[in-house]
Amino acid sequence: MDRQTMVEYRYRAVCEVLGGSPIGEVAARYGTTRQSVDTWRRRFKQEGMAGLADRSRRPHTSPTRIGTEIEALICQVRRDHPRWGARRISYELSRRGIDNAPSRATVHRALTRNGLVDPQAQHHKRKYKRWQRQVPMHLWQLDIVGGVPLADGRQCKLLTGIDDHSRFVVVAAVLITPSAREVAAAFTAAMRRYGVPSEVLTDNGAQFTGRYFKPAPVEVLFERICRTNGIKQRLTKPRSPTTTGKIERFHKTLRTEFLDLATPFESHTAAQQAVEGWITSYNTNRPHQALDMATPAELFRPNGPTRLDVRPATTATTPSQSPTEPVMVTDVISPPEHRRIDGAAVEFEARVPPSGELNVLHGRQRVSMHLSMVGRTLTVWADQRSVHLVLDGHPVRTVASRLRPEDLRHLAMRGARPAGPEPAKPALRRGPQGAVVIAPGQTVEIRRVVSNDGMASIAGQRFPVGAACTGRNIILRLDGHLMHAVLDNALVGTWPCPVARDGLSRLRGAELPTTPLPPPPLPAGSLRALRKVHTNGRVTIAGEGVQVGRGHSGKIVTVVVEDTFFRILHGDEEIAVAPRRSLAPITRFHVTGGGARPQTESSVS
Repeated sequence: MDRQTMVEYRYRAVCEVLGGSPIGEVAARYGTTRQSVDTWRRRFKQEGMAGLADRSRRPHTSPTRIGTEIEALICQVRRDHPRWGARRISYELSRRGIDNAPSRATVHRALTRNGLVDPQAQHHKRKYKRWQRQVPMHLWQLDIVGGVPLADGRQCKLLTGIDDHSRFVVVAAVLITPSAREVAAAFTAAMRRYGVPSEVLTDNGAQFTGRYFKPAPVEVLFERICRTNGIKQRLTKPRSPTTTGKIERFHKTLRTEFLDLATPFESHTAAQQAVEGWITSYNTNRPHQALDMATPAELFRPNGPTRLDVRPATTATTPSQSPTEPVMVTDVISPPEHRRIDGAAVEFEARVPPSGELNVLHGRQRVSMHLSMVGRTLTVWADQRSVHLVLDGHPVRTVASRLRPEDLRHLAMRGARPAGPEPAKPALRRGPQGAVVIAPGQTVEIRRVVSNDGMASIAGQRFPVGAACTGRNIILRLDGHLMHAVLDNALVGTWPCPVARDGLSRLRGAELPTTPLPPPPLPAGSLRALRKVHTNGRVTIAGEGVQVGRGHSGKIVTVVVEDTFFRILHGDEEIAVAPRRSLAPITRFHVTGGGARPQTESSVS
């Protein structure tokens, strides 16, 4: 409907109202509201036919609109930096000290008004599962990109590496030939400069992995360096570039802001210097939107020495090793003096992963934790004998250490600090082959949780502890041919030991006892029977023979009958404890004959 037709349409409605028709009925016939019809009538009386035309709805005043000087500055910044978006321009204006700097939306509207934003159709982007490591030096993403031209016509490649948490570029090496040796040398140089990361994520290029080599997989130099330095190597799925999305997005910025604008470099050295200059600006001066406009250098924390701390390498080159051949980082890197630890105890913080398997050192030792500890940050105290896991100052687990002196030095290089006093008693010693050393006749303890049915499990066997102990931690003390259950410093059960002496070394979590075996509680209603010790040092009760020793031959002893064991007392002294193997009833409680006086008192207490 054009403007003139709209005016005539409204004029007929106003004429009907002025002729006496109810305004509500007129509004219903013309498909509008009575407020609109009343507005048309009022404007017609004041302005005539001109008052029935549509009017602009633009406000007369805009008190919150930015000033012309600010809008002109926004446009000038956009022209100087065509790649800067509204968010970056808003951030730069705030850095220049402008009071009440315009927001991102305000800057975008100003750019649209002045024709500095090209209108385009909105494309619905694919939904990706985004992820990011919680701390720096946890994961590096590495990749190779081309497009570095030289004046002699050659095209060099560029090995790039970025820290997943901080987006700090840790590797930017121009490679004349992207061979496995040059890639490994650049990667090794980056670790000498910043330290050893925990994980590395790459694609399936032949420089990074040999798992797809034909006819059989091989280990390439990059994989050997990762294995030697305890780095967990992660590989993307084939044809899945979004997995390494951070390094791919960095390549886009590198091309548009540097490589596409660069002229051919005179030499490989000139290209490397130019790349390093741009990388320095990227790390220290360029705010990153994914980091809430912080620079990567503000969030990055290296594990090892920085460029200012690194010393000239003094290792000699063997005849079989060329000067450019990368060597193992553990043979080259020397930690700073305040972190130099030669096999001494170290400690560091580590978070329990969702699997519950906490890696003390990848490929060397890991400790299983209860799933209730997932997500908790623990302090790991480690030396060559013990590994203690501490939560808020309280030791939660102690295991025997598999770490060697070079492993402790490697942990120190990756950020571990010299350890304080040992938080708990040491674990059992291990022999040269890593097996636990148990001396003949030595007693060990192991902790177990009582199941919902009141049972404790060890060595594939289950033993009744009692429903009252459900869910509680008990100590199983393996002492020769007996196994005692201790709870709250009281003996709650005794059984035949289910583990042979040579099998004690294979028990995980075994410890040395520090307190003597406590006496069992004497519940009300325990049965007591008197027996005379035979010349062979044994007494018999309920058909079971109990050895108490020839030194007690001829003595009258008291046998306390419990559900799972017998206690042999001579007066108030406990001289033996034996497991009860049958539930046969006790029918004789007194000693008769053999010179013993018959007992007339009741034996039931």
